[in-house]
Amino acid sequence: MPFKLKRFYSPTKQRAFKFLIDELGITQKQSQRDIANGRLFINGKPMTKPTAEVEGEFEFVVYEPSTRGLKPIRVEDKFVVFDKPSGVLIHPQNRNTEYSLVDELKYQFGLDANIAHRIDQETSGLVLCARDKQSEKDIKAMFEFRDMNKTYLALVHGEFKNELTVDEPLLRREDESAIVRMVVKVHVEGKPSKTYFKPLKYFADKDMTLVECKPYTGRQHQIRVHLFHVKHSIVGDPIYGQKEIDVLRFLNKEISIEDRKKLSGSARLMLHASKLNFDLYGKSYKVCSEKDFINEVYKVVK
Repeated sequence: MPFKLKRFYSPTKQRAFKFLIDELGITQKQSQRDIANGRLFINGKPMTKPTAEVEGEFEFVVYEPSTRGLKPIRVEDKFVVFDKPSGVLIHPQNRNTEYSLVDELKYQFGLDANIAHRIDQETSGLVLCARDKQSEKDIKAMFEFRDMNKTYLALVHGEFKNELTVDEPLLRREDESAIVRMVVKVHVEGKPSKTYFKPLKYFADKDMTLVECKPYTGRQHQIRVHLFHVKHSIVGDPIYGQKEIDVLRFLNKEISIEDRKKLSGSARLMLHASKLNFDLYGKSYKVCSEKDFINEVYKVVK
């Protein structure tokens, strides 16, 4: 587990954030943010005041990235690309998260390395990561100005007959539904969102279609919601296309693998980030996933 509660000792009374700067080598901003987030404990009680002082023994939650041996498929001076398995989180959800891709990245390339964009936990495939603070800014700007071409593969329910561009705004906000965590929907008040879809192969026996997806914008759950909107929800999607009671069972980790397969068609979300094409620092890059997603598709449709 990357977040660990450790004991420290301050021989004199001093501001906690200053002690942490000297002891851990972190910035003042990071130190004060960690204190505000409740990672400092004095006599067993969390102290969140930025002006908190320490003297003698106290405890602090430190972040020590861990590894499970996942190697990047592309390593450059300013960035690396991981081919993420389905089920691996991009970032820790909380202090009890045992492992995430950012742990692997920082373990291998240092604490200044960071994830430059996100894909869902159950989505497999390519994740672009910056190796330092400046490249993180540059890569995130590239995404913001849409200078990144991403291609996904998705296995969807039904026969997807023709190429289609879905240009529907997406809104994320809590509503009166019990599913407050299912917050993305097509809505006139949402942000502009556009995705191109191209059918690749129809599996008649299962009434499923392998589809190529190219998002022109980068909204949360964009591909999933746009496919759900056109009545072709992704195979294995435990949220979009499911009854509210079953969504809640999934979110509360109360649904079995067999029940999920019966309801959605697969034990995992059948969505894969397969290609990245971009220009960075005067060079053009094309990165292709090395994961055999088609084999995963045939496991479902056989």
